[in-house]
This record gives sequence, structure tokens and C-alpha cells, in this order.
Amino acid sequence: MPILKLPSHLINQIAAGEVVERPASVVKELVENSLDASAQAVQIDIMAGGQKLIRIRDDGKGIARQELELALARHATSKISSLDDLEAVASLGFRGEALPSIASVARLTLSSRALGADAAWQVEADGGAVSEARPAAHPQGTTVEVHDLFYNTPARRRFLRTERTEFGHIEKWVRRLALSRPEIAFSLTHNRRVVLNLVAAGTEELRRQRVAAICGESFADQCVHVETETDGIALSGWIGLPTFNRSQPDLQYWFVNGRSVSDKTLAHAVRHAYRDVLFHGRYPAYVLNLTMDPAGVDANAHPAKHEVRFRDGRRVHGVVAQAVEVALRDTRPGGHNVAPIPMTRDRVFAQGAMPLAPSTNVVRETLAAYQSMAAAEPERREVPPLGFAVAQLAGVYILAENNDGLVVVDMHAAHERIVYEKLKRGYEDRDLVRQPLLVPETIAVAESEANLVEQSAHLLDELGLVVDRSGPTSLTVREVPTLLKNADVEALLRDVLADLSESGRSSRIGDATDDCLATMACHHSVRANRSLSVDEMNALLREMETTERADQCNHGRPTWTTITMSELDRLFLRGR
Repeated sequence: MPILKLPSHLINQIAAGEVVERPASVVKELVENSLDASAQAVQIDIMAGGQKLIRIRDDGKGIARQELELALARHATSKISSLDDLEAVASLGFRGEALPSIASVARLTLSSRALGADAAWQVEADGGAVSEARPAAHPQGTTVEVHDLFYNTPARRRFLRTERTEFGHIEKWVRRLALSRPEIAFSLTHNRRVVLNLVAAGTEELRRQRVAAICGESFADQCVHVETETDGIALSGWIGLPTFNRSQPDLQYWFVNGRSVSDKTLAHAVRHAYRDVLFHGRYPAYVLNLTMDPAGVDANAHPAKHEVRFRDGRRVHGVVAQAVEVALRDTRPGGHNVAPIPMTRDRVFAQGAMPLAPSTNVVRETLAAYQSMAAAEPERREVPPLGFAVAQLAGVYILAENNDGLVVVDMHAAHERIVYEKLKRGYEDRDLVRQPLLVPETIAVAESEANLVEQSAHLLDELGLVVDRSGPTSLTVREVPTLLKNADVEALLRDVLADLSESGRSSRIGDATDDCLATMACHHSVRANRSLSVDEMNALLREMETTERADQCNHGRPTWTTITMSELDRLFLRGR
């Protein structure tokens, strides 16, 4: 075929293939337009999963009469006017493709009354053909009605799922948008049935209630608020306690400058912060907002704007990981005003490969230290978070009483965390010690990996690795961190290079070091069937209260739980 200029209608339908994937895409784009228009309330009405009707109504600034038809033209927008604006875009939308793309594959009605205008106006679009503006009855703000989505592209319509599935995707996006803007009221109906009705959240308590309405009461009861700013990057939101975890990453929300995104750098930063407090194979839950200079974020990295790109990803990663890690340090008895989740049948954590052998000399020395701590303990005045020990059960659990009721402590898991934190502090306080390999190890790699080693020599040096390029496709490892002298050097280096190639950073050395320290802590902890005196048990409880992350051992298992007096009363039918 000869080269021909495509008609505008076909151009819009091709663009719609990127912008309008399914009804949920329409809802996302239109609600984002409402948010950009400074709406304080957004009403979303859906019929038949969005295939029959999508109606978005807001009370924003509205659109002037002379701009209504222009709003349905491609690449017409009020949000940017130059390349400088694009490079520092702060609005959710900016391409000017959403409305014309939607209008090309549906019957669309746009009604609006601009701020300060005497009357409202309306235009209609059918298959891309736009009518002239005519008067309409409408309050300040804008309403967009989308009827019969994909009516003129039957192939696209056939790819839609069931009504229930499509509405599920819509509800998912509305929940995300409602989390990103707690100060705005949202309502969502499906087939005239109210699904969500969220009032504007102007206070901390109302924001927590919105999180509870969207993420569940259990998450809201077991999360910690985070709010910090470092180096021009602000992080705020809620992170779930390590004991509140998921079997899949389905409760993880990231918002960058108010935009809901999925980003590997941010996800890795949070996963890194949870690395030694989360049970293996489990995922953390969180709702986090990142606010920074828009010039440092490329929001134009994905056709549907689901992803962003950072100009300095390493700096962002470091700030996020440190902020979350600092918040998790206080997950200890009395550290946060949140109690661990009571253990139920579906929250049983395996002991793993940790033999319950008799304690070693090191443990005997630890017990002697506890005895001296107990002797020096001042007179008891107020009840501490874990209370005071009353008994030991089966040589495994410490039973204590505090102001709330009964406290049950897994003494091995608790002491394991205490020893682990001490080992980490001792290791971090020393300068990095390297171990020269008796026989340097030569590893065959791809030429690109060998080039990467030369380019990243300073990063490898910071990790404690001394690696030379010994040929076009070969590397020689000469020194490794002392703690990893018995590790699989080749596998370790290949993992580090894979991380550096993908994201320009690697936490493999730190993770491997933590694994070694965790093993040492496990072997040097008080084991089951070790009888402790009441004073020794109390000394262990006091040390838990001053140890970071003591709510769980370094394998992610809970170290303690509580049974309140009211729960005991219900158990024994007291008061009935």
C-alpha cells in the first residue's frame, strides 16, 4: 500500500487502544480529570460493568463554553503549554488524549458549568463526531456520560469480561484514587446500588477511617503511621506491622505526587526494609505517598501513566528504605500503640529448621547476665508493656501479667531477636573487614557483565568485593567480606551483577550478611526446655522492651501476643 495520511477518526481509535483498555480505564482517566479540576466531591455511576453507562460527576472548576468542543480534540489540554511544563508536570493528566479517545469508541455527553459562569453548556460526541454546544441544566462542575462503550469496535467489545469482572476492575481503581486523595469525597454506584460512599477526610482519624474502609479494619488496626521528609523527598502513609502480612502483594499501594503507580524501585525499597522482620514467602501491606519535585519524576514513561521513572532512583530508594526501616525499629513492646495480632489457627508460623537442642556455654553466660540484670532491677513502680512474669509453660513460653491481661512470650524467638540485634550492631560498628581468598576465583561472564564490573568498581568496593577483569569475558574475585568467606562466591557475584544491571544497586551482600548473623543468633539463643527463674524471665521481658523490632524474631515469627481480660471473660462466660 502507498503511504497515506490516516483520517482523524482512525487516529483517535488507534490512540484509544492505548488509553481505553477497558471500562476501568475510562473511569480512571475521567476521575483524574475531575481531580485535576480541583473537585471536592466525585460521583461515579456505573451500569452493566461500564459497558452500558459510565457517568462521572464532579464539583470542580468546570469548562468554559468556548472550550467544550476543544476538550474533545486530540492533544488539546489546559495542563501543559511547553516542554518545561511537561518535564515538571504536576497534574494527573496532561496529554489531551483521554476525552477524544473515549469519544471515538463510545457515545459521549460532556456537560459543564465553569466557575463563575451564569449557565451550563453541553456537547455530544458520537463515534468521534462532535456537536455544537447547547445550553444545559447543570450545577458548577462537570459531568461526563459514556454510553455503549466499544459499540463501533465490536472486536474490542468481545474481549471484555463479564459484568462482574469489569466492575471489579473499576472498583479497584476507584479505591486507589480514593486512597490517593483522602480530602475528597467519593461515591460509587453499580446498577443503582451504592458500593462506596466515602466522606472527605480532613483529620488524621478520618484518614485512618478511609484506609480502614478501603483496606479493611484489620489493616487499620495493625498499621503504623509514617510521616517523614529527607532531602526534599517526603514519605507519608501507613505500613502494616510485620505480623500483619499477606500471601501475595495485593495490599500494596504507591502514590507518587498523588498518582497511583506501580514501580520496581519503590517496591524493592520497602521489601528491603522488611527483609529481616517478615516471615519467608509473605508480603508486607502498606499505603504510601511519595511527594517530591515533579522535575525529578518522569510521568510520561507509560502510555496509561501506570509507571513513573525517577531521575535519581538510588536516592529515592535509599530515602524510602531508610524511612520504613526506622518506622519498623519501634515494632517492639510499647514501641507503637498497636498490639500484635492474636494468634489464630490460620496464623500458625512454622519453626523452620531450628533444632530445639540444649543451650550452649554462650546461653549459660546469657542467663548469668540476666540474673545480674534482675538483681539490679529497681523497685517496681508501674507495669511495663510486657508486665511481670508469673510462670513458664512447657519450657517454651513465658506467661506474664500486664495492665491488659495475660501476655504470652515465645522465649526462644524473643531472645533470638535480642541476640540478632546485638550482633548486627557489633558488625555495623566495625569497619568492613575483607577476607583475601587463598585461591582467587575466576568466573566466566558475558562481555557486558565484565564492562559493568569496570564501571561499578566503587560500588563493588563499598560492598566489600575486590573483583578484577582478567579478560574480555572473565572476572577474578580476590577478596570478599570476612563473614561471607564460606559463601558461594560465584553465585553471590552473579546476583550482585544482575542487581546492578537492573537497578544500579544491590543489597545482596547485606542480605547474605544478615542471613549469617541470623544463623549465629539462632544458635546462640535460649532454646526450648530451658528452665528460667522468675527474675530471669523478667530480665528477658525488659530487654525485649528496649530492643528494636522485638515484636518478631528475625525469621518473621511473632515473639509475643496478649489475651485481654475481656477476652478471658468472654471465654469463661463471665458477666452472663
